[in-house]
Amino acid sequence: MSQCQFMSLSVQRLSTFSRFAIACSLVFLSAIQAHAAPLPVVKDVEWQPFAAQVKRVVEALDYLGTPFTALELRDINAALEQQDAFRLQQALDVRCLFGVNINPEMRVKVQQGTAPAELMEQGWRVFLVKVENDSGTTARLAVQSPNFRRLHGSPAADVANRWIDGEMYDRQPLRETLSGLKVEYRIISLYSRDVGQREAKLTFNVGQGTQDLGYRSEVDVLFRCKPARAIVFRVKDENGEPTMASFVIRDAKGRIYPSQAKRLAPDFSFHPQVYRGDGETVRLPEGTYTVEFSRGPESLTQVIKMAVTPQLAEANFKVERWIDPSKLKWWSGDHHIHAAGCAHYVNPTEGVHAPDMYRHCVGEDLKIGANLTWGPCFDYQKQFFCGTDDKVSKYPYLLRYDIEVSGFGSHESGHLVLLRLKDQMYPGGNSKDHWPKLGLNTLKWAKKQGAVVGPAHSGWGLQVDGLELPNYSLPKFDGIGANEYIVDVTHEVPGPDGKLVPAVDFMSTVDTPYTWELNIWYHTLNAGFRTRISGETDFPCIYGEKVGLGRSYVKLDGKLDYDDWCEGIRQGRNYVSDGKSHLMEFEVHGRELGEKGSEVKLSKPRKVKVKAKVAARLNEQPDPLMQKLRVDQKPYWDIERARIGNTREVPVEVLVNGFPVAKKNLVADGKPHDLEFEVDIKQSSWVAMRVLPSAHTNPIFVIVDGKPIRPSRRSVEWCLKAVDQCWSQKEKFMKGEEIDQAKAAYAHARQVYERLLSESAAD
Repeated sequence: MSQCQFMSLSVQRLSTFSRFAIACSLVFLSAIQAHAAPLPVVKDVEWQPFAAQVKRVVEALDYLGTPFTALELRDINAALEQQDAFRLQQALDVRCLFGVNINPEMRVKVQQGTAPAELMEQGWRVFLVKVENDSGTTARLAVQSPNFRRLHGSPAADVANRWIDGEMYDRQPLRETLSGLKVEYRIISLYSRDVGQREAKLTFNVGQGTQDLGYRSEVDVLFRCKPARAIVFRVKDENGEPTMASFVIRDAKGRIYPSQAKRLAPDFSFHPQVYRGDGETVRLPEGTYTVEFSRGPESLTQVIKMAVTPQLAEANFKVERWIDPSKLKWWSGDHHIHAAGCAHYVNPTEGVHAPDMYRHCVGEDLKIGANLTWGPCFDYQKQFFCGTDDKVSKYPYLLRYDIEVSGFGSHESGHLVLLRLKDQMYPGGNSKDHWPKLGLNTLKWAKKQGAVVGPAHSGWGLQVDGLELPNYSLPKFDGIGANEYIVDVTHEVPGPDGKLVPAVDFMSTVDTPYTWELNIWYHTLNAGFRTRISGETDFPCIYGEKVGLGRSYVKLDGKLDYDDWCEGIRQGRNYVSDGKSHLMEFEVHGRELGEKGSEVKLSKPRKVKVKAKVAARLNEQPDPLMQKLRVDQKPYWDIERARIGNTREVPVEVLVNGFPVAKKNLVADGKPHDLEFEVDIKQSSWVAMRVLPSAHTNPIFVIVDGKPIRPSRRSVEWCLKAVDQCWSQKEKFMKGEEIDQAKAAYAHARQVYERLLSESAAD
């Protein structure tokens, strides 16, 4: 017996009322199915631009936390490989809640697609809109509804009907407007205030007067709005104490919760993760979820399954560490994060506020966060500067507002990080619009108030070919990294007490390709300068994934303090790291890093002992994609890049004047190992240790027979040529009286390098 025959017999045995109810239901279901008919497949599609647009849609859905499933991607990729426009449309149409047709006269009509009309209570869902564009218009596709909650001018009595919100996604990687292609896909986000079945009328248009006659630009959709429960997260650290952690929450279809489509701070739309502290909540519909949680690179990433049922009120999470450098007084910090600009939104506020950035630092177990105000939203964000720790700080997590000279002033010659400022505003105005074009003038002002300073994202403009370090090819010096550093490092300027101090304290590392960053640093160390390095992320500009991807671990004898932490950077009592390897307790000939100027004095050449407590952690299985990355592909620093073949080992190298002179392979099992080396010091030299490209210590300077460090004539020659190359790129940015000041600053640098060249031995 067929299914239809069975249903017919069953209906005959029911009461007249029951038969009537079923008949009505069948009519209703038929009506719904008629509205949700498959969308027409568009023929004669130009393949290349259509395929490119689809790829952007795939990328956008992934960015919005609503990725295609593995099965869907299989169909999409097969269609792309076969260049089959028919099959590609079919693969995407299943995600379409709406199909929009724009006729040659730019009249718009709409129909409901086959995607389930399912929403979530007090949450957002993401759908596709298929656009058949017979007009070729490149206008913006807009959506409206009398049921939108934000609708202005609606009577208060109509509040019950205003239960939904919607918005077209018009940002990268999609275009702001339609492309003009015959067919393309757009993205719409829909929000439900309510639970249960709700109907909404939605209208699409591409400008005033484009709605089709006969109400065909409108579609009435009956939505099923699933209830969502506020689940309390109980979050504990490794000691069982309440804490904050990072959570990536996905349902069985791979969708991210809360939806990334319309997040507001403290949750960031460009993150899959959210940060939740003990006792805070996440709203989730009933279902099964995969939850990934951690607290930064010093913890283990854990993955659990969680079933949300009507009975579930709380979920328990306990973070596990593999290392805690702070127990040995090594305190993590990221000297370059932002609360505005790049991936941050401009509305409803110009960037986010201190409590938002603070919870991200705590959730990544980042003890120091230097929140730098810069060009975008400068005049809004400047209100938060106070010259001390922000009031949201709670020991041992300290957040401070400082400055990055970026988007104004001398930024064309290289962005500058200014830490430990007492005054954030250069004299002569109250905004970003009056700052000097010569970086040295900014450095003089900052050093006078006792700031700790250095160039940001050092590698930009300093590209060199190959992986050799030191590298003797001359970069273009045409970027915004440590370009004018080659000049500034030769200068001394007055400090707070009037005594001369180096104009530059540190170079930033970890957030640009390591050979580009380290090359100029190695050369200036070989010229006898003692600039240190510090780790940064430049969140959310170079790296938007999370704060603390680039870190400095500073050794402090007393209680953690922001000013002392910055002073540790100035003294070089720190190592830089991605947080996945650690070079603690580094010492040479009994002298600890950062102690007494990091200087060892020898009466004559001899062998010295080099020690460190080293720990690193790799996953047991290699990541072949990471290992194939070029040096200029992110992540620029990562322990996976250091893996030796398919082993779980990484090389720990001792450097003398930039060249490895000793090496031991370390099993990256997360356990600390006490390593000891013996190296031969033949002349005054600098000594450092590295796990490249994952961690690097600052140098310890070994002075033999009282002579200065001049190991490489070739490095000094490189520096001298670099001054002229830098001037060829930066001269055009100088203005007014600063032109003569710039010429004098560069001339001084040439004179210093010429003198150093005369003092250097042949290589």
